[in-house]
Amino acid sequence: MPEPALDELIGQLAQPLEEVRERARSQQRGGQRLRARGAGGQDKLTTPARVLATVLYLRKIGTRDLLAQLFNVNGSTLTRAIHQVQPLLAEHSRTISPSTARFRTPADVTAFLANDAPTKIKPTR
Repeated sequence: MPEPALDELIGQLAQPLEEVRERARSQQRGGQRLRARGAGGQDKLTTPARVLATVLYLRKIGTRDLLAQLFNVNGSTLTRAIHQVQPLLAEHSRTISPSTARFRTPADVTAFLANDAPTKIKPTR
């Protein structure tokens, strides 16, 4: 997925994702907020990271464990993010097709990115 398309997708899903997350928090605490928005613990994954992690998971580039390692979170945090974003993708009629690339370790991803990095064009004089 090209970067502009990913940015557009993040823009479309940011507000609905925040609403879903706030409803879940409200249900968990059983009512209204007791503290101001932003007080308390901070999220491990930002909204763009949640969308990106879900896209990568749906592209099937690696296991949830691998993606959790890449995003430096535990598996349950990643799973929760995927479960929050997937329905929003369906609501917005966005389908993510699987990739042919498969990775098993973070080192595999690093090696792939190192080999696939665009070559720098030397300026002509």
